[in-house]
Amino acid sequence: GLLMFVLACNLPGPAPLPDLLATLQALTPQASASEVPFAVTPGPTQEPTGQIVLTCQLDRNLSNEQICIVNADGSGYRRLTNEDDIRHYYPSLAPDGKSVVYSAYNKQSKRYEIYEFNLITNESEVLTNAIGDLNAPEISPDGRTIAFTRFTTDPERPTTWLMDRDGSNLRQVSKVAAWDPTWSPDGRQILFASYVNDSSQLFSVNVDGSGLRQVSDLPALRGRSDWSPLGVIVTYSGKPWQRELFTMNPDGSGPRQLSPSGGNSQGPSFSPDGQWVAFTSYFDNYEVNGCEIYILRVDGTDLRRVTENDYCDYQPRW
Repeated sequence: GLLMFVLACNLPGPAPLPDLLATLQALTPQASASEVPFAVTPGPTQEPTGQIVLTCQLDRNLSNEQICIVNADGSGYRRLTNEDDIRHYYPSLAPDGKSVVYSAYNKQSKRYEIYEFNLITNESEVLTNAIGDLNAPEISPDGRTIAFTRFTTDPERPTTWLMDRDGSNLRQVSKVAAWDPTWSPDGRQILFASYVNDSSQLFSVNVDGSGLRQVSDLPALRGRSDWSPLGVIVTYSGKPWQRELFTMNPDGSGPRQLSPSGGNSQGPSFSPDGQWVAFTSYFDNYEVNGCEIYILRVDGTDLRRVTENDYCDYQPRW
């Protein structure tokens, strides 16, 4: 129960029309330049490339979740981790695409530790050792540092920390409660979720802990967000089973709903070129095990489904 509050687990809601995805693909409007509060590089024929790593509930059991990977066009879906009896989650790809960092339960330390999986050798190594329960690791743009969330004795007060790529040189970034960190494109700032006036919002801070400022002002914000190479921020907000993706400028201005309404969309991640967003949604199967990975362009058009399973695929990171 220690880590559950950061997960997008919900109770079932009313079922949408069976052809909701097809309807949305046909009807989501093309946004005009004046409606998009950030720069979008033209190129409507540009196809999504690269890989998306995700958490996969292969046996529909939260305690046995695994790490899977899929190509951006939906091909090449495969499982990476192989311990059936422990939980793996919060994966994130390295900037060079050669490895994946993630959190998993360690039977020796009896803690959630940070691991790195080498996609070349298919081998995994643990980077941390019993400093608390750790999740949401993400490697910096220069590949040298990992940001992550640390839980110690107080489950209501997680903090954001940094460590070198090998797990050494631990240092705390946030003095306030902070979870779900992500890096700015230049690697100089960390974006994370924290509490303000009994609600959750996004904050940014310099990597040395200075310059803390509130970024977002959205209702019922959860936490998982991303910061594109074009400088755009994406996050998700809303009541359970009514969540949507929102984009905004780095200072929080120009918030705009990105996702088509009705899918309970969450957990967004930008493509490396900043032109697409991957996310979890329930457009085709509006029940607990119906979450799949979808992508759309940053102007809100061209909605596509990436995964198709009878179990939940979520927490995508491109």
